[in-house]
Amino acid sequence: MSINATLFVQAIVFLILVLFTMKFVWPPIAKALDERAQKIADGLSAADKAKSELTAVNKRVEQELAQTRNETTSRLADADRRAQAIIEEAKARATEEGNKLVAAARVEAEQQVIQAREALREQVAALAVKGAEQILRKEVNAGVHADLLNRLKTEL
Repeated sequence: MSINATLFVQAIVFLILVLFTMKFVWPPIAKALDERAQKIADGLSAADKAKSELTAVNKRVEQELAQTRNETTSRLADADRRAQAIIEEAKARATEEGNKLVAAARVEAEQQVIQAREALREQVAALAVKGAEQILRKEVNAGVHADLLNRLKTEL
C-alpha cells in the first residue's frame, strides 16, 4: 500500500470518527456541560438573590431593633414620668393629710385648753366659796348675823 492511500484511509477514518463523535458523543457532553453551566448560573443567581435578601432582612432587623429601642426608651420615659407623678401625688396627699392632722390636733388642743379653763374656773370658784366659808365662819357671829342666816336658810 502506498502512503497516499494510507493517509487517505486514515483521513476517512478520522472523518468518520469526527462525524461519529459529533453525532453521538459530543451532544451528551455538550448537554452535560450546558446543564452544569446552567446549574452553576442558577446557583450563582440564587446566591446573589440570597445575599440581597440577607441584606434586606438585615436592614429590616436593624430598623425593627431601632424601633424597639425607641419604643423601649419611650416606655421607660413614660414610666419615669408616671412614677414622678405618683410620687408627687403621694407627697401632696401626705402633705394634705399632715395638714388635716395638724388642724385636728390644733382643734383638739383648743378644746382641751377651753376644758382646762372651765375646770380651772370651777376649781377657782369652789376655792373661792371654801375660802369665803372659812372667812365667814370665823367672822360670822351667830348672834350678830342671826337675821341674815335665817334669811339664807329660808332661801335655800
